[in-house]
Amino acid sequence: MAESRATLITGGAGYIGSHAVLAFRDAGLPVVVLDDLSTGRRDRVPGDVPLVEGDAGDAGLVGEVIRSRGIATVVHFAGSIVVPESVADPLKYYRNNTCASRALIEACVAGGVRRFVFSSTAAVYGMPETIPIPEDAPTLPINPYGASKLMTEWILRDTAAAADFRFVALRYFNVAGADPQGRGGQATSHATHVIEVASQAALGLRQGFEIFGDDYDTPDGTCVRDYIHVSDLAEAHLLAVRYLERGGGSNTLNLGNERGYSVREVVETMQRVSGRDFPVRTGPRRPGDPARLVAAAARARDLLGWRPRRAELETQISDAWRWHRKQLEDRSR
Repeated sequence: MAESRATLITGGAGYIGSHAVLAFRDAGLPVVVLDDLSTGRRDRVPGDVPLVEGDAGDAGLVGEVIRSRGIATVVHFAGSIVVPESVADPLKYYRNNTCASRALIEACVAGGVRRFVFSSTAAVYGMPETIPIPEDAPTLPINPYGASKLMTEWILRDTAAAADFRFVALRYFNVAGADPQGRGGQATSHATHVIEVASQAALGLRQGFEIFGDDYDTPDGTCVRDYIHVSDLAEAHLLAVRYLERGGGSNTLNLGNERGYSVREVVETMQRVSGRDFPVRTGPRRPGDPARLVAAAARARDLLGWRPRRAELETQISDAWRWHRKQLEDRSR
C-alpha cells in the first residue's frame, strides 16, 4: 500500500484529543480515532470520523488499524492525567501512560509508521528553578504522572536513535478554554483544571472555589500558571505533523504563552465574565505545587511556525464559560 497521510489520534474522544480531531478535520486531513472511552465520550468524535473503540496499548489492535486504515502518522493523547491520583495509584499511571505508550510505539515501528507526535507535560520539570522554563531545563518530576510521561519521552528518544522513526514531544502547560465554535469543551464530573472548576462554581455546581495557598512568593500570593487555549494546543499538533512530513527531525517543544496568571486572577476573571459572584475560600497549600510555572516557547514558534491566537486569559475563560453554560442548559431541557 502506498503511504497515506491518514493520522491515527489516540485518545481522540477526550478533551484535548477531540479538539485535535477538529483541527485536522478543519484542515481537510483524514484522521482515525482510537479511544477506549474510559474517560472520553463517543459524542465528541464527529460522525464522519472513524472511531475504533479499544486500548492504545493493545499492540495487536494498533497494528491492525495501521494496516487497514493506511496510517502514516500517530498523534498520541491517550493516558491518565490526574496528578493526585498518580500519587495514590502510581502503578495505574505507569501502566496507562508508560507501558501502553511503549506497546503503541512498538506497533508503530513494526507497522512502518515513521512519524509520531506525543502529548507530554510540563510536569516533567518538577519544581523548576528557572522561569520561564526552557526545554533544556532539568527534568526532575515530583509525581508519577510527570515521571510516566518523561519515561515515554525517553522511549521515543531511544527508538528514534535506533529506527527509521521521528517524533515531536509537546510539553503542555495549563490547558484551558473550549472550541470557539461551540463544538467541544471540557466535560468531567470530577474537574481538576482550574478554569473548569471555576466554571462549575459560577454555575452553582459546586459550593464555591477553593484557593490552595495564598502565601506563595508571587504578586498576590497564589500560584501562577501559563494557560494555553485548547484550540491553540490542537493547532500545534497539526503543525507538528506537518513539520515531520517536511522531514523535520525529532524534537521536544514547550507549548505555552510565555505569560503567567495567578489563581486569584483566574477566579476574578471568571466572576467578571460570568457575572456570578461565587464564594471563594482559601485553604492550605497542596504538596508539590510550584509557585510559578511559565513556559519558554520560542522553539515551537521557530520550528513549527506556531502562533497562539487565543492567548488572553479572558478569551480562554469566555470560551470555557460559554461551553459549560450551554452544557448545563442542554441538560436542563
